[in-house]
Amino acid sequence: MKDCSKKGVIVIGGGLAGSEAAWQIAQRGVPVFLYEMRPFETTGAHSTDHLAEIVCSNSLGSNLLSNASGLLLQELRILNSLLVRIADSCALPAGKALAVDREKFSLTVTQHILKHPLITLIRKEVVDLPTGTVCIIATGPLTSPRFAEKLQQLIQSPFLYFYDALCPLIDAHSIDFNYTFKASRYSDSNSSADYINCPLTQDQYIELSQELAQGERVKLHDFEKEIFFEGCLPIEIMAKRGLHTLRFGPLRPTGLIDPRTKKRPYAVVQLRQDNIAASLYNMVGFQTNLTFKEQDRIFRIIPALQKAEFVRYGQLHRNTFINSPKLLFPTLQFKILPLLFFAGQLAGFEGYAGNIASGLVAGINGARIFQGQEPLVFPRQTIIGELVWYMTHAEPEYFQPMKANFGLFNVSLEDNLPQDKISRTLALSQRSLKKIEALARQINEGYS
Repeated sequence: MKDCSKKGVIVIGGGLAGSEAAWQIAQRGVPVFLYEMRPFETTGAHSTDHLAEIVCSNSLGSNLLSNASGLLLQELRILNSLLVRIADSCALPAGKALAVDREKFSLTVTQHILKHPLITLIRKEVVDLPTGTVCIIATGPLTSPRFAEKLQQLIQSPFLYFYDALCPLIDAHSIDFNYTFKASRYSDSNSSADYINCPLTQDQYIELSQELAQGERVKLHDFEKEIFFEGCLPIEIMAKRGLHTLRFGPLRPTGLIDPRTKKRPYAVVQLRQDNIAASLYNMVGFQTNLTFKEQDRIFRIIPALQKAEFVRYGQLHRNTFINSPKLLFPTLQFKILPLLFFAGQLAGFEGYAGNIASGLVAGINGARIFQGQEPLVFPRQTIIGELVWYMTHAEPEYFQPMKANFGLFNVSLEDNLPQDKISRTLALSQRSLKKIEALARQINEGYS
């Protein structure tokens, strides 16, 4: 690490945030030393040594500007995000959402990073904090124990955490298509049918919901408290909240008509394509901590999955993050050491696009600091600006990770926004995009 001092910016962690940060820095003419510990040090969630490996859902969220994730993706496109550009090139059929082939996405990101003349990829676990140069820490929620210990000493306050879960993957050839139909929500003859829908009768739904609620789960350690991120609850936790919770959540039949019955099913399990070959499908919303044996038993209640071959069962892992409102400036700089930046899930950003956005912000500002310029505070009334503002201004005592959402915008009656929800969100999006376009011209000034 000492050899890199003054020679360039150090980025620790080759996930979504770290990869985006490294690219943004290098694009501004600054050398980057990107550290990634895999494959020499592994985690409980990753399965490859590729950069920007996606381990949970393969969806980056809605592409619609009436949805906050769609606005965030569009802002990132305007700001020349490498990872969103690659995601667009690796897109799979997913209705109005941006879903990617995981393998192609992470492999393409890795190739771009390796080819960049100003980025040096170093496959090594970092165990000491760098000094004397700009550094971005984006090690994610699965930071190695030794480096986490160093960070603990640095921040001098406890880490926060929540538990996150992965969805099962299914071999497409094992799905019984006699019990499915293809459609996207509210699809018609002119729109795509991107999801495999597994309809359930009332009796089948009740049996599935009850079995999920009662299923045996992998036990946590005695010293661990069960804390989940509300935006990504395990399916069995949702089932425990009430018999009909899943019907108004991931199993909602809204906007779907079974062509065989010409009616809306009582409930629907959706399967989304997970790779370009369409040989793998993931169970949408079925992140879980059930034991593998219970997953194998309970998921076969779904008629289409009676003979399913699970390529990967769902799993639970602990996500660690810092108390960003207490520790970070809105530039994502560490308050005690301004040469140090935090980005990604370690800083409390949630969702793939949110993590990419944090890397972009940290990367741009890291390059500016290295070149002797003032860092930028992204303007509020943009979704990126509001998201970063929340991360650095929320109440520290109650801070929890946050995904992009329109509730982050500070709206007053003077804004004169439409009352209709969709028209209102579209108006907010258009206002946000105008500000981002102006910002893009400002931050790209002087760079090719």
